[in-house]
Amino acid sequence: QVQLVESGGGLVQAGGSLRLSCAASLRTFSSYSMGWFRQAPGKEREFVAAINWSGGSTLHADAVQGRFTISRDNAKNTVYLQMNSLKPEDTAVYYCAASTFYTLRQGEREYEYWGQGTQVTVSS
Repeated sequence: QVQLVESGGGLVQAGGSLRLSCAASLRTFSSYSMGWFRQAPGKEREFVAAINWSGGSTLHADAVQGRFTISRDNAKNTVYLQMNSLKPEDTAVYYCAASTFYTLRQGEREYEYWGQGTQVTVSS
C-alpha cells in the first residue's frame, strides 16, 4: 500500500522558515516525480512546486519562487520543501503527491498518490 506522510508543519511568524518533509512508501520512489500543493481555507488546492525523478529539474509556482525550494533524497524516499520568508498568505494545508509523468506537472489530476497534508500557519 502506497503511503505519503508529510511532516514539519506548524505555526511560525511572518519572515520565518519551515522545512516540510514527505516520506514515501513507494517501492520505486526514484521513478516518480514529486510535487507539493497547498490549500488555504475557502480556496482551491494549488500547485506549489515539483521535482523530477533525479532532482535535477524543479519547478516552482510564481507565488513562492525565490522563497521555497523543493528537493529530494532518493536514498531516504523523501521529498522536502524548504520554505523561507514565510508570509501570512502561505497559510494552508500542504500536501505532497507522486506522479508517474516523466516531465514536471502542475495539475492535480496528473498525480496518482497523495498524502494527508500538514498544516502551516503563518502569523503576522
